[in-house]
Order: sequence, then structure tokens, then C-alpha cells
Amino acid sequence: MKKTFFLLLISFTAGASGTQLPTGTVNGVQDTRHSVLALTHATVHVSPEKTLKNVTVVIEDGRIREYLENSSVPDHAVVINYRDMHIYPGFIHLDAEVGLPEPAKRPPFSWGGPETLQTTVDGAYNTNEAIKASYRAADDFNPSQKASRELREAGFTSALTHRHDGIMRGTGALVSLADEPAQLTVLAAQASQHWSFDKGASKQDYPVSLMGAVALIRQTLLDANWYTQQNQMTDLDLAALNNNTTLPHFFSVDNWQQTLLTQKISDEFGLTFVVKTAGDSYQSLNPVVNTGQTLIVPLNYPKAPEVNSILDSYHVEYSDLKKWQVAPFNTRLLAEKGVRFALVPGDNKKGLTTFLSDLRKAVTHGLSEQTALAALTTVPATILKRRDIGHLEKGARADFIAFDQPIFNDKAQLKDSWVYGERMEINPRLPLSEGNYTLTLDDTSHQISVHFNKGQLTLKPNQDTDHTFQAKMDGQLFTLIVDEQSPLMAWVADGQIKPLPTDRDWMMTFIQQSEKVTQSDSEKTVKDIPNIPNPFTAYGLANSATPDKVLFKHATVWTNEDGGVLENTDVLVVDGRIKTIAQDIADNKADLVIDAKGKYLTSGIIDEHSHIALLSVNDVAVNSSMVRMQDVVNPEDVNIYRNLAGGVTAAQLLHGSANPIGGQSALVKMRWGVSPQEMLIDGADGFIKFALGENVKRSRNQQSVRYPLTRMGVEQVYRDAFNEAQKYQTAWDDYNNLSRSKKKKTSPPRRDLAMEATAEVINQERFISCHSYVQSEISMLIHVADDFDFKVNTFTHILEGYKVADQMKAHGVGASTFADWWAYKWEVNEAIPYNAAIMDQVGLVTAINSDSAEMSRRLNQEAAKTIKYGGLTEPEAWKTVTLNPAKLLHLDDRMGSIKEGKDADLVLWSDKPLSIYAQAVKTMVDGVIYFDRDKLGALEKTIAAEKTALIKQSQASGEEKKPQADVAQPTLHCDSLITKDAILALDNGAES
Repeated sequence: MKKTFFLLLISFTAGASGTQLPTGTVNGVQDTRHSVLALTHATVHVSPEKTLKNVTVVIEDGRIREYLENSSVPDHAVVINYRDMHIYPGFIHLDAEVGLPEPAKRPPFSWGGPETLQTTVDGAYNTNEAIKASYRAADDFNPSQKASRELREAGFTSALTHRHDGIMRGTGALVSLADEPAQLTVLAAQASQHWSFDKGASKQDYPVSLMGAVALIRQTLLDANWYTQQNQMTDLDLAALNNNTTLPHFFSVDNWQQTLLTQKISDEFGLTFVVKTAGDSYQSLNPVVNTGQTLIVPLNYPKAPEVNSILDSYHVEYSDLKKWQVAPFNTRLLAEKGVRFALVPGDNKKGLTTFLSDLRKAVTHGLSEQTALAALTTVPATILKRRDIGHLEKGARADFIAFDQPIFNDKAQLKDSWVYGERMEINPRLPLSEGNYTLTLDDTSHQISVHFNKGQLTLKPNQDTDHTFQAKMDGQLFTLIVDEQSPLMAWVADGQIKPLPTDRDWMMTFIQQSEKVTQSDSEKTVKDIPNIPNPFTAYGLANSATPDKVLFKHATVWTNEDGGVLENTDVLVVDGRIKTIAQDIADNKADLVIDAKGKYLTSGIIDEHSHIALLSVNDVAVNSSMVRMQDVVNPEDVNIYRNLAGGVTAAQLLHGSANPIGGQSALVKMRWGVSPQEMLIDGADGFIKFALGENVKRSRNQQSVRYPLTRMGVEQVYRDAFNEAQKYQTAWDDYNNLSRSKKKKTSPPRRDLAMEATAEVINQERFISCHSYVQSEISMLIHVADDFDFKVNTFTHILEGYKVADQMKAHGVGASTFADWWAYKWEVNEAIPYNAAIMDQVGLVTAINSDSAEMSRRLNQEAAKTIKYGGLTEPEAWKTVTLNPAKLLHLDDRMGSIKEGKDADLVLWSDKPLSIYAQAVKTMVDGVIYFDRDKLGALEKTIAAEKTALIKQSQASGEEKKPQADVAQPTLHCDSLITKDAILALDNGAES
């Protein structure tokens, strides 16, 4: 007997949390029945590639038992009519926090208060609070019916839940979204390991920067390896890291730059990460694709900025408009590149409620339906190594969702969510199937169709007739009136009309489903991918394509070599290098000939001290030598293009001056539109930032507890660091010199990234560029270096260098200074404008630097000031921004002058390069013209036209807009401190 009358009972009881636990105490009569459910006439999308039509789904004990055809139903099964319904595997959420307590709030960072240097967490945990690898989500998991319901309403039936707090966040649990106790909903107590670059609620100061987070991750991984070989201490977090190495590693990032960073860590330590992106991979598609990583992609669709006036249109950022336009294509672009990815809701409060419409938007923008389904089902299941979810093959968990139309139809509505064979109604189903019916009344037969419009039932005859038909539904009670006679009543159950007793003989039988307009993929209008700038900013539209062979004709060439200035000279560039310098080189030697008559060709400007193109500048550890600026290079900073417009072709990107020993420098070329790694200068020597003076001793913070607090203490920091580095090096030398048998019995020393970098300084394998002002401190560091038998490479700023130039020359250190910056704080009050010229004339290698994104655009004019203040010749002055910084950075064998065989980093000027009227006409790096003033006007017109078109498109879209943020792009300096929430200055914590 088919128990169709149980349908109503199931609707009321499904999802009720009353399941008896096998180990629990029974209070009453045990219910050991094993129900069998049969969902008839369903269309089942078993997997993204496989669909079964008009089948009966048989569910037993929470799993898919079988599929039956021809409307077959097993004996004793509870039958539910699923005619018109489309069943899909339940979605799997890979980045949830369901059932977990909310993490503690991040304490506000104050650079003006007392520092928190040590952990505040009790117990045998890691010494850095951001390392929480021993945390287990399963231990805190407590099912939340409200949160589970919200996830089910978006189509999810299971979720990987973990605590979104810390850099190493511990393990996640795979949980079912049924309204059942934790014992029944935790499917895997330790399903994953989770990481991020965000230190979360940690109260410790370090790390405060992205590069600090990378350094902490690297050090912790090294510590975890060392931990297995030592017996000195217990660290539960390091132990957990080692115990969980076989789990999938998930890494959550805030932007595409961080996505690339995860690959650097992966390559170094042999790890494989599944990266939860920010949904912005389209902004740097190829570098992200080339990582080869599996991604988790949130459906983030940035709102277009609000534009209500001409002033608004002027201030609105081009890149914000492009994000609104291009973001919906993100998943399609990744799919077309062959990237494997899973999908999750957008990172906003409405992400769940809009998820299904956001998913359809991705399909409208070209993501295939099959890929979209796989990204929510089979791909997450494969990542989690689960064979029983993500599909609906026989034996799989009966976790599925049911729609009244194909899921990607705009009007498709999620009706039911099934979790382990338990039905939870999301939206009420229509009591009757829409379509054609045969009405038999007494001895007469009528063909009629049934339709619902906003919940109202209408009947319509399918052929000409004089009869009239009216009907209404009241719950499951169906009332039919024919020809305005007495009403006929019926009970609707399981989609069938069962007449109630009456004196008339009638029956209404379903014939076929009504035809619904459903577009296939081929019929849908797929939007075209718009142009995508590279980098993702307005001037990313610049075309830097340059032939391999370029010839500059008839230029006045400032060589910076013994030949001096060459008039009417040609320079041939081949494959990124200067091939030939001569007169009358034949035009057919090149693919591009540039008439340089009346113009001046020089080597590119090199900025020895810059903070452009960085995502962060300072970290706060007294010895921050473990942090690397190469980890935070930002190739889409528009200041790169602006520097090119000022003739700058290379720079040293320095750590800030927050610490006596700062981080490792990044030497870069201004290659506009490449990846962060491609900006780095291959084969360059390693450099590191040191700092003296007010910043490092916290002069303006009376509450500081961080050592050192005096200039005397700064010296002791150096001496202690170098002494410890020598001990560290000796320990490793002793260990490496042991025989193989003794090594097996001896624990190796702990690898310490800070000590390694400090030891490199002593060994002259890494070179100091030291922030300095006051002569006493300059002398101090020289004496310290002499005591440890190494040389300081460069004193930067060095505004009192004129006082100790002879001492500096004797030590062999160079100088990189400002042309005329002084009196901006106490320790620079004795600076003079003749400083650079005096140091140069004493015989120091002297450079002029910027330490400023603005000043770096006019370093040619800064160099010219040494002529006015000190009487340097034009060639001497020009070398202060070209050859001399190249020497300081050990790059003069390939840069800094125009010489055959050197890198083709060249600038063509409209006037003498030291003139205030000179403009960079073309700027070439490695033979590629990245800035071309001759094309700039047309480029800016293109930008303006596209910006106007985007504003019109966004206004016509009718979509919700975001208010424009009246915040200028931050300019970073030595004293800038970038936290998760703000940009601070070292002196008082104010915004800079």
C-alpha cells in the first residue's frame, strides 16, 4: 500500500530535532522504523554531467537507494509527487563559520600607546597569538538552526566551518546543515587546516603588516620542522601543524596580490593550498592562473559608485567603474583558463540572500551551467576527499535541493532542501502541477489547462466551448464550479485531485506539463568580455608593445661614461640591451626608428630610496630583518606610471624606519603591467634597511615600553644582534661539521630567519642602507661595523653627512640624500643645501633620492640643485640620480650609463635633462617603451571616453550604487604604518 497520506505529516515533522542518538538514554518507546521515500516523476541532475528525467528517486536511511523508471514505486514507500521538480545535489560551502562562536574583536592598534610584545594567552601555545593551529572547530561547534536555515535557503546542505581568526587558524569541521544535534551533523571533525595573512584578534603588535605575516608564517613552518627534532619545549600549535599535514590546506586572502604570495610560500615549503580569493582574480588573471592553484571564488560583485553630478563624475575612480563592469566575468575568465575552482557566496552581509541570483549572473556573463554546478558540488567534494556528497549517484547521502524549474532560469524557485533524507520546505510548492488536464463530468469530457499567477489558480478550456470553469485552492482543498452550478470539491494530495463525495460523477486527471520557456545555454545571450586594463587601473590601457629592435636617431646622448656627451648620435637597442652606439646606423637595423633630433637621450633615473609600489612599509619588531619587501610589491600602483613619466626606471623599495633593523629591500624596475615577481631585478644583491634616530627610539611616545628608548640603546641593539648572529652562525657551522653518525644523535640548531639575515650583513652578503641624520649616530654605526669587520653600504637621508664625510670616506660607505629637505623635525635642523655637493667633492659616491612618490617624478630637477648649491658640473649632477645610485645598489655593471651591453633603460628628454622645462618623452625599460608622451593625449581621451560610457551604463543598469569614498590614494613614507584598518604615522598614530 502506498502511504501517500503521510505527505502532510512529513511536511510538519521533517527537520524536527528529535532524532534519538544511538548512545543516548531512551525516555519512552524506541522508534526503530526504517522509512523508504519515493519521489516520483522527478528530473534528477545526478551530477553536472548526468541528468535523469521522469524517474522515481528512492531514499532509504538517508541515502539514495536507487532510481526507478516508468513511475515505479517500491512497496511500503511513502510517495511524494515531484512532477515538474528539478533535483540537484546539495551545495557544499567551503568557507563557512556556521555553529561557531563569533571571534573576539580586533583591538584597535595604537602606535602612540604601550606596545604588546609578548603573548597574552596562557598555556603551552605558540609565542605568537596569531598562530592558533591547535584550535579545532569541532570542539566549539554547536548547530545553529537559524544559521543552517539561511544556508539551506541559498542551496547549501553541508558546510566546511572554521573560525575566521588568526594567521594559522586551526582545523575546520565538515558539518551537515540538518537541524540535528552536533553528534549527528559533524561529518568530519578535522576536515581541513586553515590559514590567512590576517592576525585576527591577536593583541600582540607583531605582525602588523602583510610582509610581517609572511615572515611569521615562514618562521613558524621552520619551527614546526625543528620541533620534531627537539626535546626542550612543548608547543601545542607546532605539534598540531605537524599532526595535520595530510589535511587539505585552505588559505584565505584579501586580494589577488596575496593569492600570488600563497604560491611563494607553497613553493618554498612544498605545500599545496586551496586559496579562498577575494573574487578579484580578473584584475591580474594570468599570474593568478599560473599559480596552478585550486581556488575558492566568492561571487563578489562590487557596486558602481554613485554619480549624481559633474563633480562626482570627475572624482569617481576609473578602476571602481571597471570593477563593477568586469567582476561578473571573473568566474568565466577563470574557467576559460582551465582553473579549477569552487564557489561561495559573496563577502558581504547580503551574500547568502543574493547567492542564487548572483550565481545566475555569473552564468549570464558566460560561465557554463555545468561548471557552475561543479563548482558547488563535485569540486568541493573532491577537495574534501568525500565520495558521498556533491553528487546523487546510488549510495550517496540524500543531500539535495529541489527547484520548480531548471535552477538557472531566472524565475526558478528553491522549494525543498533535503539533508540526509530529511525534507525541509523552503518555499511552498504549488498544490497542482501546471499543465493540461482531462475533466470528466458525468458523461462529458473537457480538455482544460491549469495555471497559477501569483498564487491564484485559473482554469482555461483548451477548445471552443460554451461551458465556463472556475476554481480556487484553499490549502489542499480544491473547489471547481462548472457553468455556475453547485461547487464540486476535492482534496489535493501528492499532486492528485481526489473528489470528495457528491451526487455527481467527476474526475480531473493530469495529462501533460505546460510548456515553459526555458532557454538553453546556446539560446541565452552571453555578454561579451570587456577590455581589461593591465594593470587594473586607468593607465593600464597603455600599450607597451615594443619591437625587439629599436633605433634612436640623431640624439644628444649623455652617456655617463668617459665619452661624456655625444652629439648627433644613434643608439641601437636589441633584445632589451644597448647593442650599438654610433653615428649613422642604418635604419634597416631596427624595427622601430625614433627620430631623436633636438632631444636628449640618457640612462634611466634610479631612485635609491623609495616606498612606492608597496602594500605595506613598516613592521614593528626591533629586529625586523626577517621581513621582505619583495613580498609586498604592488605592480598596479599608479605611481609606477607616474615615475616612468618622470624618467625613473628603477628603484630600491625600502622598509620604513620603525626599527633599528628593518626589513629586506626589493630592487625593482618600473615594468608597468607585470607581476610583482617580474618587477624584481634578477640577480641583484640583497639589501636591508637600518634606521637611527627619533623614529626607532620612539621619541614622541612617552608610554613606549619597547627597547630601545635612547640612542645609546640603539647601539646596543646592533651589537647584540650581531653578537647573536655570530653565535647562530657558529652553532650551524659546528652542526654541519659533525659526522653523519653524530648528526643523527644531535638536534640541529633552530633556523631563525632574523638571525640568518643579520648574519648575511656581517658576511657582506646583504648590504645596509641606513636611515640617518645626526653625525654622532652615523659615527656610531661606522664604529659598530668596524668592530664586526664589515662595511655599511649606504647612509640614506644623511643630512649631516657634510660633518662626517671624511670619516665616511675612510669607512668606504656611500651617501644618498635629499637635495633640499630639512627642518621638518628636530634631528634635521642642522641640514644644509650644500650637503650633497660637499660629500661628492670629498669623494663619496653620492646620490639624490626621493623617499616620496611625488618627488620621484622630478628627481632630474632635484639633481640640478647640486649645481646651484655646491657647483657640481652637469655630468656630476646627473650622475647623482643615475650612475651613482646604480653604484650604491651594485647595479652599475648593467645600469646607470649608456654603454654597449648594458640594459636598455633609457629616457628620451625634450630638453636638457637637468632643466626644469625637460619632459620625459619616452621611457624605456629593458628595451620596452612603457611611457610614451606622444601617445599620452590619445590615451587620456580613451580613458575619459570609457569612463563616461561606464558611468552611463551603471546609471542605466538600475543597480544599487555605493557612495563615493572621499579618500585619496595613500602616499607611503618611511614612517607609514599600514594596519588592517588604517594607515598610521610613527610619531603619534595619526593618519598620514
